[in-house]
Amino acid sequence: MRPLDLPPGWASGFDLEEQTIGKSGAWVYRAGPAHFIKSEPISPLAELPGEIARLRWLHGTGLPCPAVIDAADHGGRHWLLMTALPGHDLASTTRATAADATRLMAEALRQLHALDPARCPFDHRARIRVATASARYHAGLYDGEDPSQGPADHARLLAEVPTSEDLVVTHGDACFPNFMAEHGRFTGFIDCGRLGVADRYQDLALACRSLEHNYGADSIPAFLAAYGVTEPDRRKLDWYTLLDEFF
Repeated sequence: MRPLDLPPGWASGFDLEEQTIGKSGAWVYRAGPAHFIKSEPISPLAELPGEIARLRWLHGTGLPCPAVIDAADHGGRHWLLMTALPGHDLASTTRATAADATRLMAEALRQLHALDPARCPFDHRARIRVATASARYHAGLYDGEDPSQGPADHARLLAEVPTSEDLVVTHGDACFPNFMAEHGRFTGFIDCGRLGVADRYQDLALACRSLEHNYGADSIPAFLAAYGVTEPDRRKLDWYTLLDEFF
């Protein structure tokens, strides 16, 4: 494990265990049984300050998510100390069947999407996310599997922006590692740095991709039906999946 220069006052009493699941560029450590530490370099495109603000807001709604204990800028990095949630993320647990995962993802997203978007201060509508995606693309942060596809994907992203949006409060990165569960019960959202008001397909698209990756494409219709979508918008599913290649 890399040596850590923790913010003052954070070092005592923590038995740190590095977490490697997920594609985030941040450092994540379990700090004993009850806490997590997350850290990211300070930069114009850093997401951790936004995640801290979003966790505080989401926690205030009553939906389950980590509570922010402390936050600091130290040693050229942003730092977050937060509580742990019970259970395991859906990507790590070996106990979740396709039916379990389908139900848990649908239940969690229905709860989140039921929040009043007018009360959410974080605007992630398509035009804003496209602008951020373009900034990341020009900064060399395109995250697709084939880097040579970056120019074509960027052009398609700009050309196919949805013309209408069904706005809800979205997680923004609705994949298995970011949903916690225990004993068949959803226990909370983690990695909330992209939470904001957006089209519900922002979450549905990434949930479908995660289900396909873990359980195959046959699991997707059951998930959409459990969520409440009978005729999915294929163009939006494709476009929001493409958008994620830039984050």
